[in-house]
Amino acid sequence: MRRETLFLKTVIFLIGIFVLGLCVIGLPIAAIEAARIYPKFIYIPIFAGLYSSAIPFLFALYQAIKILNYIDKNKAFSDLSVNALKFIKQCAVIISIIYISIMPFLYVIGEKDDAPGIILIGLIIIFASFVVAVFAAVLQKLLEKAIEIKSENDLTI
Repeated sequence: MRRETLFLKTVIFLIGIFVLGLCVIGLPIAAIEAARIYPKFIYIPIFAGLYSSAIPFLFALYQAIKILNYIDKNKAFSDLSVNALKFIKQCAVIISIIYISIMPFLYVIGEKDDAPGIILIGLIIIFASFVVAVFAAVLQKLLEKAIEIKSENDLTI
């Protein structure tokens, strides 16, 4: 089990490094270009939303690593895992809300540049975050039931 969780931890870590790299290098370059193209500051809410969505995303990745650590320590069926799944669900909902709030600005840019793809990308992120939230909620309920059954079996002689 240790090898599989090590692979998943490595993938999660690489995803986190990639997102941090985008925040540090990619988004400032894109912001400079957007300032040149859109001098009326319509890009500011979009970049604020992108930066603010990185925080719950990275926190959700941290919670996923915590779940993998619990699996390594044979504590997968514990309240700690349920709490981590709850935080992942909340982070996914927050990301969806952030992207829903910046969709009007993406619509304006998409209309001005005749680029409907930017609107589609925003909708895909909203939908993916919502799917992650629903999946985490289902796993949370399933894990709560499994813990309940486990505790009942521990009490049975």
